[in-house]
Amino acid sequence: MPSSMNMACIGDADPFTAAIPATKVELTVSCRNLLDRDTFSKSDPSKLTSHLTHTHTHTNMNIHTSSQQGKHKSTCTCSHARFGRTEVIDNTLNPDFVRKFILDYFFEERQNLRFDLYDLDCKSDNLSKHDFLGQAFCTLGEIVGSLGSRLEKPLIGIPGKKCGTIIVRAEELSNCRESVMLQFCGNKLDKKDFFGKSDPFLVFYRSNEDGSYTICHKTEVVKNTLDPVWQAFKIPVRALCNGDYDRSIKVEVYDWDRDGGHDFIGEFSTSYREMSRSQSQFHIYEVNFFTHTHTLVLSYFMIDESTTQINFTVAIDFTASNGNPSQPTSLHYMSPYQLNDYAMALRAVGEIIQDYDSDKMFPALGFGAKLPPDGRVSHEFALNGNPQNPYCNGIEGVMEAYYQSLKSVRLYGPTHFSPVINHVARYASAVTDGSQYFILLIISDGVITDMAQTKESIVNAASLPMSIIIVGVGPAEFDEMIELDGDEERISSQGRYAERDIVQFVPFRDYIDRRGNHILSMARLAKEVLAEIPDQFLSYMRTRGIKPGPLPPPYTPCPPPAIHPLLARRVSRI
Repeated sequence: MPSSMNMACIGDADPFTAAIPATKVELTVSCRNLLDRDTFSKSDPSKLTSHLTHTHTHTNMNIHTSSQQGKHKSTCTCSHARFGRTEVIDNTLNPDFVRKFILDYFFEERQNLRFDLYDLDCKSDNLSKHDFLGQAFCTLGEIVGSLGSRLEKPLIGIPGKKCGTIIVRAEELSNCRESVMLQFCGNKLDKKDFFGKSDPFLVFYRSNEDGSYTICHKTEVVKNTLDPVWQAFKIPVRALCNGDYDRSIKVEVYDWDRDGGHDFIGEFSTSYREMSRSQSQFHIYEVNFFTHTHTLVLSYFMIDESTTQINFTVAIDFTASNGNPSQPTSLHYMSPYQLNDYAMALRAVGEIIQDYDSDKMFPALGFGAKLPPDGRVSHEFALNGNPQNPYCNGIEGVMEAYYQSLKSVRLYGPTHFSPVINHVARYASAVTDGSQYFILLIISDGVITDMAQTKESIVNAASLPMSIIIVGVGPAEFDEMIELDGDEERISSQGRYAERDIVQFVPFRDYIDRRGNHILSMARLAKEVLAEIPDQFLSYMRTRGIKPGPLPPPYTPCPPPAIHPLLARRVSRI
């Protein structure tokens, strides 16, 4: 039966006081000695539901989630949603969940976590239809501060029953952005099934500082063979070794059994650096189990460098059609209670893209406004007021510059897209070797008045390492923007067609949650507008014949820290 974990996302009530996370932390969850609620088999631990509660000490904000049915109440206007859920593990009372949870870690806040464990009995999303196996409460700081960042707690919630234990391990995520494609095959594995051969699968673990191992991947089961060929799979390098190329990786081989009692065939240890040698030749591993020796071959290893520098630029429409920013009817209205559509679109897209921009410094532009002191109209001005250095520090810096611009410029017009597209294209044209990729987010409310020039700019930009995201806000018709999207017909200008599709347009109104859940609205928007970016990036790389990056750098040993790095940062802030 499926297993899953859910945690709540917290929105921002005030764009000027939002806390900035110190780091990202990955949580891995295991359970031991679970309560057996199934009559004819073991439980299928499922729907691990974790609700996250934050206390923002600097804003005195307290958010509380409530019952397992998903109802909630809060002392502020922020909304709540499940954060995530694990995969399904059948027929076991001792599950090790592969799926991780990545959380922003705020040193100055108490981040309460709740884990609910369920045995799924059907496909319903209604938790009341499944068997409750127990729950545990803790804080993120409690996990990080435990010995080895490993917290073990009893599961509670069923009176008079011992529900077993939950084990949660935290690890700070590195900035490693590489992924790797791996493929393994086996030869003459041990025969474990009485009436057939074996049904082998692989389980990958990364080592921890205390000598234990954390599960990070499972392959599919290859049925009835002693010579399996598993499907190639792509995995982030930080999932395998968190960027430490010499960290030990253990691989276990099992024969799958329907009752969950999988038979152990053998194991071997390796490292990312050792596997990387398979780029030039096959790497053969001996899998030992007592007196038996089997062979596993790493037949394919290809680095997918995600280290291409992403350069994110924002361009915001300051034309008069948006309405007076001081009036609640304006699309630029600065409400003290919630973000306007421009701010939501900016935050939704920017907070995801900024993870792939190493320096987190973003040029932020405006267009269609009269600027002080002389009232000249500009279609390419810096939101921070510094045309020589239009960079803002992170999405929070962009948000602050946006709000400050609304107080200093006068909304005017018309709506010209080509100047900001050409602005980014000038930078993209200087770096065409695949080391950098440029993404321009344009947020606008209406009709484009320089359509011919915009088409020409897009056709020219299509040959550059560049993508354009256009988000339409407000109730207007967006026919021109839909045309620029190019999904139905490739855009052209003066008989020249764009080399590839680089524009993605979405009207924000199509993704607004009707119940007023702004977090959900932003998540829907981000998923849609970013959906085409990976294919657009890869199409540029393929057409230019750009190959993956080099092997990992040589090993340089360094002593382990005397104190856990997360705790060291916490101490330094006290």
